[in-house]
Amino acid sequence: MNEKRSFGELLRLSFKSEDTEEWLDVYFTRPVGLLFALMWIKLRVHPNVVTIIGIVLGALAGYMFYFTDLWHNAAGVLLLLLANFCDSTDGQMARITGQKTLIGRMLDGFASDVWFFCIYVAISLRLWPQDIPFTDTQWGLLGFAVCAVAGLFCHSKQCALADYYRQIHLYFLLGKQGSELDDYATQRAIYDALPAKGAFWERKFYYFYSAYCKRQENLTPDFQVFYKAIRKKYPNAEDMPRQLRDGFRRGSLPLMKYTNLLTHNSRAITLFAACLLNVPYVYPLFEIVVLTVMYVYMRRTHEALSRRMYAEYCG
Repeated sequence: MNEKRSFGELLRLSFKSEDTEEWLDVYFTRPVGLLFALMWIKLRVHPNVVTIIGIVLGALAGYMFYFTDLWHNAAGVLLLLLANFCDSTDGQMARITGQKTLIGRMLDGFASDVWFFCIYVAISLRLWPQDIPFTDTQWGLLGFAVCAVAGLFCHSKQCALADYYRQIHLYFLLGKQGSELDDYATQRAIYDALPAKGAFWERKFYYFYSAYCKRQENLTPDFQVFYKAIRKKYPNAEDMPRQLRDGFRRGSLPLMKYTNLLTHNSRAITLFAACLLNVPYVYPLFEIVVLTVMYVYMRRTHEALSRRMYAEYCG
């Protein structure tokens, strides 16, 4: 059935919504990813294989950013672009062919973590012998500390919250079928129901995924109050009054540009520029300063929206 659809139709099916798609993905990443997806499907390659290829390419990209010369860094840019195409491609392949698997979900979530772990390590090692700007002091351990703060405390929280807000927006816009909004209690219950033996990978996935959901919920206390009250009144998103759904969408829509800025593209562009210009410290500082300001603004605005919606519809 999917083979009879045109390229444009398949491309539109890969978009979750106009509200949440970033222009660079709409006009560049997704179309190129779909071209690769159709190629891999013809070659009968499984989506999980493409994901693994992407993980390897992303890790190699990180290694290339360790070097200071232009050619290694240009190779890093190309490899990370190809890795990102693989990340787009595997999801499109799974939707087109119906080859969605638990291992695929695990690998997909694991991929970008591997990429950026390698990138932060490479930048730390690259900075070590270099002087801190305007001083005669080498970065040394300070470079590791800066990258650790950027990766562990900034990057992970920013991406987790941006992804959560995008799924929340899709839930109110399209309902549960159009969103991947999950909660800790449900995912933990799935984990607890799995047998202790014979379900090793399933237990690993749901253990870490439930913890991820819990982390997202802990970052959004006011939304959790509103969401719990709304779900009690309207168990199905489709049963919510149109006025409520439209009101939440209007308040959430301006934040979608921040959810996009806090995910891959803005990070990659900054990383490319910083490494090619041989000022790699700019990238972790961009994470710590610029993206953290966006993160704080986005979180405060969304929590205020949740309080306002609760007072209007649940108070």
